[in-house]
Amino acid sequence: MARIQPILVSTPAQGANRASCALINRWVGELRNIPYGFCMQWKTPAEVAREPVADCKEKPLPFTSKWHGTAREGLRLVIGRRAPTSRSTHTWVQWTTASATYILDPTINWTARTLDEVADNSYVPYYAYAGHQSIEHQRQVRYARL
Repeated sequence: MARIQPILVSTPAQGANRASCALINRWVGELRNIPYGFCMQWKTPAEVAREPVADCKEKPLPFTSKWHGTAREGLRLVIGRRAPTSRSTHTWVQWTTASATYILDPTINWTARTLDEVADNSYVPYYAYAGHQSIEHQRQVRYARL
């Protein structure tokens, strides 16, 4: 996490304050096209852009560097379990807007999905990071939602 902490807390210098679902889905699709390849350490968005493979830790990170202004306020990097049968943790981005909360998982999905579109026992958060704030979720509450 130390390698990516500056990215999580940085404030992009320019750009629009609103992110449309069409734009988000384009980004998810572009990141989904990157072949999966496990890496022991976190890669920065620049490393993801230039290297041929990335895993679930790296694919969500470009969202945090692309989004600007108020659109970024509802953005969280989440570490948890994607499915009840998962043996290891998974990383995705959760984006909360006034109208819905979305799961952005470019390792698995081609587009953003609302929480209503995923099973209650999927995408179970353990930790979430939003800027300087980190949240540890109670593991006793198996199917918690952010």
